[in-house]
Amino acid sequence: MRVLVAMATAALAAPAAGPGADFVFFRTPSHNVACVVGTGHRGAYLRCDILSGLRPRPARPHGCRLDWGFGYTMNARGRPLVTCAGDSANEPGARVVPYGATLRLGPFRCTSRRVGLRCRNADDHGFFLSRARSYRF
Repeated sequence: MRVLVAMATAALAAPAAGPGADFVFFRTPSHNVACVVGTGHRGAYLRCDILSGLRPRPARPHGCRLDWGFGYTMNARGRPLVTCAGDSANEPGARVVPYGATLRLGPFRCTSRRVGLRCRNADDHGFFLSRARSYRF
């Protein structure tokens, strides 16, 4: 298995918005899953969107007034949440993580396989995304 180690210290230390904010975008070879690693007011986070939608589609997150059912977001520690957002992690030109490779970005590691993308945080919580099914652990 190939391991891709990305130096994302600048991305994980930058503010989430405003001038100079840095993010690291990547996606799977199918281009069905797109992700971003960045920082927010709670620290490092990973968000992955699946263009074909979560299967099964989850309930609307409490208090969500935007779109949902297309991905998960997690912090460096703790369990992932269903994403509620009005934007997308799908960035044209994002780096492709080949099948069989693992990308490590700060506290996150994501493994790309033909069957789907599995991402974990420092607590070993995470999620799996594929066209057929998706789940959190």
